[in-house]
Amino acid sequence: MKTTSANKSVTKSAGIIAFATLISRILGLIRIAVIARLFGVYVYAQAFVIAFKIPNLFRDFLGEGAANSAIVPVFSEYTVKHSKEEFWELANVVLNLILVSLTLITLLGIAFSPVIVRIVAPGFIADPYKLQTTITLTRLLFPYILLVGLAAYAMAILNSLKHFSIPAFAPCLFNVSVIIFALMFGEGTKGLSLGVLIGGIFQIFVQVPILYKKGFRLKFPSNFNHPAARTIGKLMIPRVFSSAVYQLNNIVDSIFGSLAFIVGEGGVAGLDYAYRLILFPLGIFSTALSQAILPTFSRQVLEKNHDNLKHTLSFGLRATFFVMLPSSVGFMVLAGPIISTLFGSDKFDTYAVNITASVLFFYSIGLFAYGAKRILQSCFFALKDTITPTKIAVWALVINIVLNAILIFPLKLRGIALATSISGIITFFILFFLLKKKIRSFDMRPINSSFLRILSASIGMGVVCYFSKSLPALMQSNKAWLNLILLISAGIISYIVFCFIFQVKEMQQLYEWIKVRKASKQSD
Repeated sequence: MKTTSANKSVTKSAGIIAFATLISRILGLIRIAVIARLFGVYVYAQAFVIAFKIPNLFRDFLGEGAANSAIVPVFSEYTVKHSKEEFWELANVVLNLILVSLTLITLLGIAFSPVIVRIVAPGFIADPYKLQTTITLTRLLFPYILLVGLAAYAMAILNSLKHFSIPAFAPCLFNVSVIIFALMFGEGTKGLSLGVLIGGIFQIFVQVPILYKKGFRLKFPSNFNHPAARTIGKLMIPRVFSSAVYQLNNIVDSIFGSLAFIVGEGGVAGLDYAYRLILFPLGIFSTALSQAILPTFSRQVLEKNHDNLKHTLSFGLRATFFVMLPSSVGFMVLAGPIISTLFGSDKFDTYAVNITASVLFFYSIGLFAYGAKRILQSCFFALKDTITPTKIAVWALVINIVLNAILIFPLKLRGIALATSISGIITFFILFFLLKKKIRSFDMRPINSSFLRILSASIGMGVVCYFSKSLPALMQSNKAWLNLILLISAGIISYIVFCFIFQVKEMQQLYEWIKVRKASKQSD
């Protein structure tokens, strides 16, 4: 059956991306842990968080926006309907347009860094040293926008050609670079800035050999007025705006988090560390799945009916819930042990552990919605509808600002994280019902049943983790890493058991797939 074949293709592609991304995310976690242990949540940590935020936000919406929503669908269609020569001609036109636009953005960013820092972190104005350190570091890091934009472009080309592993592996080199230079230079801005820029260069050049092998040759076309480039531009502009609005939620968190007289010292860093942990399961699974599922969506929308598209959408949402719901519960229950074990040091003291763990708890509430929202957005993009996600992103921003202003006073830093979670959940439900209306006659029953069963299994797992972390054998501080590993292992095992108890279909399918694979290997 076509649907089953498509789902298998998506699963295989997502598996490749997830494996490479797993390595990258582990290295990213090590990167965050190194920075946290070296700088804590104080001046240099806060300066780096803000300075890196702008280019990193560009990475988010260029890598996951332009590459996925605009370039991949158009380029995927070109691989089917046009010759290789026409495909690579378009690739060169788009490359040169990206070079010009990102170079201009980089130069403007360097020039206006003092203004940007004051907008993103108004609380820093009261501390001249912190403010100037952040401005200097922002100027040093702004060229990363150009580097990451080119890396995202290379990823888009390779993904449209159904090559996923190398682009997914590229961020590993970035993380390694930052880790090495941070350890080499220690406290200060030099090591971090060098690590980011050199890591960005590595992200580009690791993809060049495979691009060359696929047939890419750098050319400077005389005519930039390519019809497909215009199509990409039309799709990209609202998507970039949508992503910019979405990422403004992160900026809003920083603005409120910088107000130390309300939330306390180190708020910006505490929010960032917790948010990076939330991105760990999202990057490993949800981003990988949404990235792999988009080309399949893009081909299925060309069919006369949308039956296969609906099946793939249902599959994507159920698979996301299967991973994100237990991750959410696990983070909420084990926030304290996770933060103290990963980040705890002389610089990252008890105060830093407490504020970061509390933020992680409240960010985790919306984790399932963050992941599922990416699947919904991919479906909208494949339908070449970038307007609807943009409108919803604007509403999400408004909701987040209002909730931040309300919750920051009673809950302080926790209120900022809770506002983000509530905004994310509301956005997910709005997008889901709008998409359901758009594709019509969408069967909700499998998704509803799957969600409730997975949620029940996740809650069961959470109960096991809650009581396990109180066991005397796991209370010894000199065995923190071993204790955390045992707690996570107990969570995984109990989740598997509860999935069978509550008859979670996705777990049963995974079990059957493993048995078939094992039998196939034995027969070989």
